Order: sequence, then structure tokens, then C-alpha cells
Amino acid sequence: MQVRIPEDKINEIRQAVDIVDLISDYVQLKKQGRNYMGLCPFHGENTPSFSVSPDKQIYHCFGCGAGGNVFSFIMELDSLTFPEAAIKLAEKANIALDITSSQVTSTTETSFSKELKQMIEAHELIRKFYHHLLVNTKDGQHALEYLLNRGFTIESIEKFQIGYALNSWEFVYKFLTKRKFEPSILEKSGLIIKREKDGTYFDRFRDRIMFPIFDQKGNTIAFSGRSLGSEEPKYLNSPETAIFNKSKILYNFHLARSSMRKLQQVVLFEGFADCIAANRAGIENGVATMGTSLTSDHVALIRRNSESVTVCYDSDNAGIEAAYRAANLLSEAGSQVRVAMMPDGLDPDDYIKKYGEDRFTKEIIGSSMTFMAFKLLYFRRGKDLQNEGDRLQYIEEVLREISQLDKAVERDHYLRQISNEFSLSLDALKEQQKQLYFAQKRKKQGQSFTEQKQKFVSNRQIEPLKPAFHNAERRLIYHMMRDPNIAYKVQERLSGHSFNIDEHQAIITYLYGYYEKGMEPNPSQFMNFLSDDKLRRVIANIEMMSVNEELSEQELSDYINQVLKHQKLLMIKEKERERQQLETESDFSGAARVAMEIIQLRKSL
Repeated sequence: MQVRIPEDKINEIRQAVDIVDLISDYVQLKKQGRNYMGLCPFHGENTPSFSVSPDKQIYHCFGCGAGGNVFSFIMELDSLTFPEAAIKLAEKANIALDITSSQVTSTTETSFSKELKQMIEAHELIRKFYHHLLVNTKDGQHALEYLLNRGFTIESIEKFQIGYALNSWEFVYKFLTKRKFEPSILEKSGLIIKREKDGTYFDRFRDRIMFPIFDQKGNTIAFSGRSLGSEEPKYLNSPETAIFNKSKILYNFHLARSSMRKLQQVVLFEGFADCIAANRAGIENGVATMGTSLTSDHVALIRRNSESVTVCYDSDNAGIEAAYRAANLLSEAGSQVRVAMMPDGLDPDDYIKKYGEDRFTKEIIGSSMTFMAFKLLYFRRGKDLQNEGDRLQYIEEVLREISQLDKAVERDHYLRQISNEFSLSLDALKEQQKQLYFAQKRKKQGQSFTEQKQKFVSNRQIEPLKPAFHNAERRLIYHMMRDPNIAYKVQERLSGHSFNIDEHQAIITYLYGYYEKGMEPNPSQFMNFLSDDKLRRVIANIEMMSVNEELSEQELSDYINQVLKHQKLLMIKEKERERQQLETESDFSGAARVAMEIIQLRKSL
């Protein structure tokens, strides 16, 4: 039996939860006119096309077409059913529903979502046990001392829920199966491994310091286990599973998010050990990749929550290459990028151990350089600047980069720097930089129209101009959702005819049913009445149209005429085909009769 939430409670939740406040928890919004704009959380983009209307309490993305109200936003973003979304929003608004999440999930969950839930529950349970072993038992004492000797504090151990896995082959297996977890689920979650030889199971992690990995909501979804001695591998990580995808996860994001949004800045590290060490130094807005290069998903997550990024990677060759690639990706996505350079081949964790937390904060993070300044150092690598060929190659590379800077002051600053360092004429450098600039510009302008169009369309899916009848139907729907009298006038004047677009006809069919139940006109509330997410998106798109709130009798007639006119045009085309067929069959009297019908239809237009 499905859990049903009373209509008055749904309306109470909808009225209590402001859509701008809700979406601001997930998307960085900026006011533009009457609406708010941000980067869409449902698809990757560099230019904001996601609009939120506080007046209408709806959202719509002009890029991917996503749209709806507070309920559909939570449903789509967190993959929840309507009752689950209602419970979550009710909790946010402190509205009592007398329904528990377990009641809802027991009736609405699919077998797949139950499996994911069990995988997370198993990770949560074992994470608590690992942590308990480390801080409260003799079995974990040696591991705790190891961490404390390496500079970890009890506070950071608690904050990051660090734990210890016993030196046992099947403790976790027995611990979780006794609590009714199926071995197949535990294997899929990566906590245990199946022996090919006899089909028995053993624990993946043994005698290791355990660092839990959390998703954006703070659920434990994986682990990284560090060996206590010389055992290889030094770090053993959970495999990728249905709940853990390292190309989408940023370590510490769930804790750093509020600080990132408040400061509008994030510090990006290469590994979680650096992130934890930096956190002890007061860097609360630090996140780290999980043993993988920065991905487009990581970049999108950062862009939605922060304007600027400081990249702080290791200073060895691999670290510098990774920093350059990450900074490029972030810069291309529109982030303001700085790079914090580590000295002496140290990583952030080692630097803090050697020089202390204050020095790291002030001299490394506080003294980070612009991305362009980092490029000047990056392009020096592997070159002997005393050699004329290397020197000229270096100068041309950096001039090409300087040419891409937007601000004239920045370009002038770096040109003077090059001029002073190599005793070159500033005018000559400016001249060459201009030549490179215009060469790049001509190259861009040389792209074919088709390539530019394809690039534009891929970045933002702009819909083509719609025919008059299509716009007329949408404007009618806009007014019909606000006034039942207009809805019934349209129904009467269509005289049994339907809208031309199937989605539009489906919407007004639902709308008549909505009004027949005695519901008040309210587009956001009407969205909850719809069972089809595609129709909700159409309504959100309609709601974002610029429409005069007053509908005159003349406008109403014009819109209805446009709808009927299209149907008559279609009928004329059909009659033309029929006439041609009759002429082919030499049925001239029948062809003449149909021709008269066509004339009458054209007159009616």
C-alpha cells in the first residue's frame, strides 16, 4: 500500500519552503533582475543557464530543460520518490507529517535502491566500529600512537572519523553477516572479497589505519586503508562500486562545503592526507581528489560552490604536471585560479610537519600565485635559458599565454616582467604579443559557421523558433493555470478540438481534472498533481516565458484561432493529397467535390 501524504500538508510544505533558499544549498545563485541565475546542477556547463523564480517558486534550466518546483528539485537531485522528497522538505520546514522515512522507503523503494541503501548502511556501521577500535580499545592502541606520532590530533581523528581495521581475515565478514547483511551485497560494496577457489569470503582491509570516504550528503561510501609499516600497498582503497565513483567524489566536500560557499574559495589538494593536515592548520575549505586526476565532474562540483580555487599539489614533476592540468581545466570552466607552490620537493603534509601550521597557512596558501605566474615557471621546466634557442622558445610560449589574458593591465604587467628579466625591448614584446593575439583571433574567426554553431548548441541547447500555434498554446496554458474561468472558456471555444502538441493537450487534460477536484489555481501546486516529469519540465519552461498577466478577450480569441488555424491547414494538406489521388484514379467528380471542400476550408482561414 502506497503512503499518501494529505494535500493540505503538501501545500503547507510548498508554502513553507522557499525555492531560492532550498536551491542555494546546492547551487551558487546570483540575482539577475527578478530571478536568480546559477550553474545547472543537472548537467555540466560553464555559463549559468539555470534560472530560479522566487515569485513563481519554480526553476528552469535553459540548457538541459530541467524544471519544476521544490519537490521535483529534491526528487531529481537526490533520486527520491515524491513521498521521500516531501518528508525531507517537511523536516527542513519543521512540519510534522506523522510519517517516517522507513514507512515511505518500505513501500516505494526498488530492489536496486534497497541494495544501495544496504551498502551505505554497511559502510556506516563498519566505519563506526573501525573508529571505536582505534580510539577506545587496546587492539587499536598501537595504531592510535602511530597516528599521534605522525602529527594527527585527537580532534582531527574525531572530525574525520579515522579508524583501525583488525588484523583479521574475516572479522568484518562475520560482524556484518550476523547483522543480516547478505555476503553478495558486502562483496558488491567492496568490504569483502570472494575466494575463487572455494567461494568463501575474506575482509578487504586488515591491520590498517582506516580513512572513511564520504559522499556529498555525509554518507560513508568507501575507505582508504593505510599500512602501519612497510607493507605494500601503502594505501589500499575501496574499489569503485555503485555508491563510490572516485571521478565524482571530492574528499572532505561534505565538511568543506559551507566554508567554500561562505569564502567563495576552495583549496584543492592532491590527496586526503594533505587535506587533513591542512585542516589542522585551519584550512577548512580544503578538498582533495581520490587518487585520480581532476575530472569534469569535480570541476562542475567546485564551480557550483565557489568562485575561486587555489591548487596546492606536490612540487615534484608529477605534481606540477597535475597542477597545470587541473588549473587549466578550472580556468576554462570560469574559475579564478591561483597555485600554491610547495618548496623542497615536499607535499603539504610533510611541509606542515617540518615547518608548522602557521607557516603553511601564511607562506604557502597565503602566498599563492596567479595562474599566469605559475605558467611562467611551468614553461621554464626542462629549458636552459642561457641557451638562445631555449630562451626564444620560452619567450614565445609565454607571450602566447599572455595574449590570452583578458585584462590589459595583466598583459602589461607580465610583458614588463619578461622585458626586465631578459633585457628585451618592451615595445618589441608588445608588438610580438599583438601579432600572436591577432593570429589567434584570426584562427578562431576562421572556424566554419557549422563548427561555431555546433559548439554553441552543445554548450547551450537553444530551442529553434516555434510556430505561432505552438506559442499560442503555451500562452493559453499559462493563463489557464491561473484562472479556471479562462480554462473552461478555452475548452468551450475549442468545440471538441484538441491542442496540436500532445504534451500541451496532456497538460490541459490534467488541468481540467485538477480543477474538478476543487483545487486552487497555482502552477507550482499543479506540478505536484502531475505524474509525468516531462510535463513538469514543459510547465516550468512555460512559466519562465515573458507573458502579460492580463489576458484580453481579443488575445484569447487570437490564440484560439491560431490553434484551430493550424488544424485547418493540416486538413487542407490532407484534402490536397486526397484530390490528387482521385485525379490519378480519373475520379474527376470526386476530385471536384474535394476541391470545393478545400476552397471552403481556405475561406474559413
